[in-house]
Amino acid sequence: MQDPDFLHAMRIAEALIFASDKPVPAARVQLALPPGVEAQAVLTALAARTAGAAVELVEVAGGFAFRTALDLAPAITRVVEVPRRLPRAAMEALAIIAYHQPVTRAEIEEIRGAALAQTTLDSLLEAGLVAPRGRRETPGRPTLWGTTPRFLDQFGLKSLGELPRKEELVSQDLAVLELSAPQAAETPPEAA
Repeated sequence: MQDPDFLHAMRIAEALIFASDKPVPAARVQLALPPGVEAQAVLTALAARTAGAAVELVEVAGGFAFRTALDLAPAITRVVEVPRRLPRAAMEALAIIAYHQPVTRAEIEEIRGAALAQTTLDSLLEAGLVAPRGRRETPGRPTLWGTTPRFLDQFGLKSLGELPRKEELVSQDLAVLELSAPQAAETPPEAA
């Protein structure tokens, strides 16, 4: 049987994480726990207790949050309202920001090879996926853009280090292109 203080601490951590609208860092959990109880031990025990359950404790975006088990996603997506998807231009801009941050709007446009509409940038700001990260010390002092903890949370990442490497993305794209390319029909050699 576990220590009653530890069990109480697990309940506190569970309630705190459940009530939060964003991932809760271990340091914040520690502030709510009784003296002498370590947050990391509580979070590890809570994650173990929820492993395999319908709702699991996961570490994302520098904190901890409850998420629906991945294997249940196909069953619940039929009835749960899915948030609206970002337009392709916004996803392209977001990917550029994630991989090149901090980056200016002009740099995003240069990499994309197309202009970046203010409405596209506004949609990323409104979704909380990007935020200003200062200004570049060049003429005009353009705003630098970077991703937010909400970006990590939205994509289920602990850190930006978990983003796929650019080389992996390119090789996956090439494999998809090769698989989807129509195969030339073999023609028998003509009789001489």
